[in-house]
Amino acid sequence: MIARHPRVWRNGSGTVRCEPNHRAQPVTLEQIQSEVLRAAEEGERLRVIGNGHSFSPLCWSDDNQMSLSRFTGIESCDVQRQRVWVRAGMRLRNLVEALADRGLALENAPSNDNITLAGAIATGTHGTGAAFGNLATLVTGLRLVGADGSVRQCHAEQDPELFDAARISLGALGVITHIELQCVDSYRLRRQNQRATLGETLAQIGDLRRDHRNFEFFWFPHSGVVVQRRLDETRDIPSPIAPLMFAQRTIIDHALYRVASEVAARAPRMTERATAAMAQRAARHRNVFEAQHAYVIRRGMPCVQMEYAVPVAALETVVYQLERVIRALPFRIPLALEVRFVRHDSLWLSPQYQQDSACIAVPALPAMSYGDYFSAIAEIFARHDGRPHWGSQHQLTAPELRALYPRFDDFCALRRQLDPRGVFLNPHLAALFGVALR
Repeated sequence: MIARHPRVWRNGSGTVRCEPNHRAQPVTLEQIQSEVLRAAEEGERLRVIGNGHSFSPLCWSDDNQMSLSRFTGIESCDVQRQRVWVRAGMRLRNLVEALADRGLALENAPSNDNITLAGAIATGTHGTGAAFGNLATLVTGLRLVGADGSVRQCHAEQDPELFDAARISLGALGVITHIELQCVDSYRLRRQNQRATLGETLAQIGDLRRDHRNFEFFWFPHSGVVVQRRLDETRDIPSPIAPLMFAQRTIIDHALYRVASEVAARAPRMTERATAAMAQRAARHRNVFEAQHAYVIRRGMPCVQMEYAVPVAALETVVYQLERVIRALPFRIPLALEVRFVRHDSLWLSPQYQQDSACIAVPALPAMSYGDYFSAIAEIFARHDGRPHWGSQHQLTAPELRALYPRFDDFCALRRQLDPRGVFLNPHLAALFGVALR
């Protein structure tokens, strides 16, 4: 196990920083157990860090951080049942390539493949598609190192209550070390982008969700332009130069993204033209991809993001309320708001708990004064019982969360039972669960 000396840790957007006293990179299960026991016996706290993609301070710690970046790989594969056991620190981009080598794929995936599997599961990260749940719904088994150092294995047939709580647990129940995933046979997707207006998109939203395997849209609020992204299964073969074309387009798109951001900062009145040009270019993308490459979107610059899940039926009302607020701002937002669709589930802390959801991601540039902007947006989501993505920025605490999640008190009780001394807490999680840190 590599134990590093204290140094500053920052998340990907640079909005969260901390200086832990100790950081470990275990390479075996036994080393993970040892590190948990050491922290517990010394009365300290421990947070597991992934790739730093979360915009909220989930991983903040001034005591101990543990990285599972050296605890990766597929441990076993049941080809007949199409299930794999994966070490929790594996990044999604490496996972989907390893699955493809075995003729398997995830039935759906998020657009960011540079995050760890455990981090994606623990925060309820998702892709899009009316028929698909978030990534945690693909989990069929977990291994968890508790605050006492013991290893617990849970699945739907054994300890189903713990299983439904642990799949999205924010790292508060223990260290997830292994994850069993239900996979499917490899497949291909045709990805097509189409330009439309916001009104056209919302009027057709029911048909678009039903008629396409995966559907989402990107809304550029100051130009009124929407780019619809549609993915459907195909037997067509990807072009041999598709990866090269994708890389070339990504470089150009990143450059345009930076230009639009500069325009918004220095010449706000030109933001409409700049974002319309970005949308026009994005609408030209049409390609066939293998499943492991089909979902990925490369972002151009670090951003800060708020995301809430609202009932699908409330989407149109929420979007038009967002439009009124954004148009009233004294500055211009050069970034597109992303709207995705996720099926309901039974996971206790899932934003999609018993609710088919439209997930609305609202970005801002780190250099912007986005505090008041996010507060105004959050008020709209609150009026429609919006539930926050756990990895995004939000200000909700236990009283508000209790009203949004029917199993919230059950989760808090289970957390107290499994970790009575709060080894896996930090100030952010303590506020979420209404706990006073000792």
